[in-house]
Amino acid sequence: MPSLPLRVAVVCLSNQNRSMEAHNFLKRRGISVRSFGTGSYVKLPGRKPHKPTVYDFQTTYGQMYEDLLKKDKAFYTHNGILHMLNRNKRIKPGPERFQNCKDMFDLILTCEERVYDLVVEDLNSREQETCQLVHVINVDIQDNYEDATIGSFLLCDLCQCLQESEDLDNEIEELLLVFEEKTGKAFLHTVCFY
Repeated sequence: MPSLPLRVAVVCLSNQNRSMEAHNFLKRRGISVRSFGTGSYVKLPGRKPHKPTVYDFQTTYGQMYEDLLKKDKAFYTHNGILHMLNRNKRIKPGPERFQNCKDMFDLILTCEERVYDLVVEDLNSREQETCQLVHVINVDIQDNYEDATIGSFLLCDLCQCLQESEDLDNEIEELLLVFEEKTGKAFLHTVCFY
């Protein structure tokens, strides 16, 4: 078993639903975790299907909550956004963009393939300073409340399994195959360096 706990990052597009649900769940299980988004802006469902409510990453969850409360309390209560933002602001002040974070992690979990691609692209564009290895793993999780909850259980099981590995760097491919068979989900995996 590794002597130190894995430093984990969970990343989705806007650091609102999937990454925050996993952040909350993993943190409660004692896992050292941070969460991020990779989008240029934070997007939440708007009143019209193709017209999202957009914020920048400097807007806190509390500010988003108050803004949506004023705009249409009934609508944003009914669709669960106010509940989600209330959960989020209990976890951390506001969304964070992965590309702006210079902290190092042992494991980065992404919730959809395009986010995985953006994380890998960002890591590969950085100047390598320490040559510390980081595993980047993607498992597709639909962006809805139910799948975010189910996905957080899966990510937690995966983290706990990887944490218990005697030789993570050499065993990870085999461990991921076991998880693929167990869950029926495909995992993408690559190694990057800091």
